[in-house]
Amino acid sequence: MPRLYGFEDTTRRRLREDEVAAIRQMVSRALVGRASNEDIAVWANGEGYRGTLGGMWKDASVGRLFRNPAIAGLRYDGDGNLVDAGHPGAITPEEFVRLQEREQSRKTPDSDPPHDYLFVGGASTCGHCAAGLQGARTNAGTPGYRCRPKDKQGRGGCGEVRIDADLLENHVGEYVVAELLKPGIREQILAARDKMREQVSVLKKDISDLEARRTEAGTLFGAGKISGDAFAAADREITATLKATRSRLRYAEQMASFELGNARDLVKWWNTAPTASKRAIALLLLEKVEVFKASARGVRTVEPGRVVLHWRQLGEPVS
Repeated sequence: MPRLYGFEDTTRRRLREDEVAAIRQMVSRALVGRASNEDIAVWANGEGYRGTLGGMWKDASVGRLFRNPAIAGLRYDGDGNLVDAGHPGAITPEEFVRLQEREQSRKTPDSDPPHDYLFVGGASTCGHCAAGLQGARTNAGTPGYRCRPKDKQGRGGCGEVRIDADLLENHVGEYVVAELLKPGIREQILAARDKMREQVSVLKKDISDLEARRTEAGTLFGAGKISGDAFAAADREITATLKATRSRLRYAEQMASFELGNARDLVKWWNTAPTASKRAIALLLLEKVEVFKASARGVRTVEPGRVVLHWRQLGEPVS
């Protein structure tokens, strides 16, 4: 079986960096540029990118890549739910979910396009139970954020918090732009970004070391030098640490990719910048966005104390 594009081999333990860059650009064109799979294939071929067997990209092959959860480090379990696959991903789980929403919207032309959520993946949390908010449309079809109630497996939060996506994103955006306008903050941000790039290298080395340790444990078990229980315990510990480290790496990579360029009109820049750029600067400045329940149903304003911004000390490591 050929390897999946973006990975070094069929074990999917290690990403192939040049192909990862291609995937991320293809996904960005799909989610931000609203390009069709056919247009993405034309672009990829024009840039000299080829499939794992050397073939040209086509509409269908781009679609197959976008539908494979492995590109986000995920897999489908027996119930059809997305779960961590235990290997790295070229894109974030949130981006993969948006790709599937995009796929569905392509099949139903009258449906609304997927919303480019800015504060998902732990960037916004429920103020009542601390669960991460997720993107979810309201019954009226409006994009919003919500704390999902617990499912049968106990996953989820209290289900008490909902907020309109534009309301939250515009509110936070105003404060982020105001922070960017402070004297000297630009230099601090660039310095923090450079430190984040250093942390990306450290995290990648940590992941490489952990993968080597897991391979070594498997070799020792195969040679009969450690028991099955000892191997299972070591594998569980390494797998859990790998999952946490890869999550930290995803955040660090997003923050390290920030480029403000020579933007002079920051308000205009914020209003027109790709979501990935806005998310990167927001992650550099904010530790998290905490959202509380509105005082009553149907409130369409950000009441005092409803949204709490936790500002990061610039340059601090990703936790």
